[in-house]
Amino acid sequence: MTSLRKLGNSDLEVFPLSLGGNVFGWTADEATSFAVLDAYTAAGGNFVDTADSYSSWAEGNSGGESETIIGRWLAARGNRDDVVVATKVSQHPEFPGLSAANIKAAAEASLRRLGTDRIDLYYTHFDKPETPVEEIIGALDELVRAGKVRAIAASNISAERLAESLEFSDREGLAKYVALQPHYNLVSRDTYEGPLRDLASRQGLATVPYYALASGFLTGKYRPGTTVEGARAAGAGKHLRTERGRKVLAALDEVAEAHGAPVATVALAWLAAQPTVAAPIASARTPEQLPALLDVANLTLTDAEITRLTNASA
Repeated sequence: MTSLRKLGNSDLEVFPLSLGGNVFGWTADEATSFAVLDAYTAAGGNFVDTADSYSSWAEGNSGGESETIIGRWLAARGNRDDVVVATKVSQHPEFPGLSAANIKAAAEASLRRLGTDRIDLYYTHFDKPETPVEEIIGALDELVRAGKVRAIAASNISAERLAESLEFSDREGLAKYVALQPHYNLVSRDTYEGPLRDLASRQGLATVPYYALASGFLTGKYRPGTTVEGARAAGAGKHLRTERGRKVLAALDEVAEAHGAPVATVALAWLAAQPTVAAPIASARTPEQLPALLDVANLTLTDAEITRLTNASA
């Protein structure tokens, strides 16, 4: 039985891999999404990440498709109390921004789509510096006090704005961010490592990195001379053209071979071993893609292997 990790200072305990819901209703239809969710929870997973805007970018979608599918699955399986559901506010086409009124309206819409009475972890999806942190935290605090949200978190936020938010929460005795969701992986370290990570560490925030596999690049399927079809191929393929990307692949191959493990598992294990990281987020379009992700719970890298990967990606 994989031990769960505590999410910052909250009472939420999560599996060391968060299942990304961005593919549900986009590259995975409802039946496939159900199969992925079933396989993830059957393996002990309990932490599902989505956003109200997923997947408004896909043709014919308007946003909320992922939440709707997750809500139908929770209702069909009757397992709401066993799953930590994380969703986000600010990017839905009909609920843009972080004004107090919008946060509350968007939360109600998310609750309806998810078919639940509470959101376990509610993120500000992209910070909106034009909105004062006092207004954002005030609205989130009201949702927590009303029992509609259990804990709050931030994604895509600067160290300055995060510090301001945490100070305001402390000063006024309001709900306080317990987690941070930055863009962070072996080939994208610059945004998070530095002031943001230092702040998260000092304040005891849990980090739940997105793009943990760099849109699929860190699964190892992108190689010189190969062509990969898929919705994210262009984004992932760009890393092959950098020296950092090629060095990282070489180091991953080496460590993966030593463990007899998939490259994706090793990339996630490096992330899971980083200070503050509670659970990397990775998504699966099919149940077949899940084992390599779930194995992060069972793979512990040596200090030397962690250093090898860290140096390759410097």
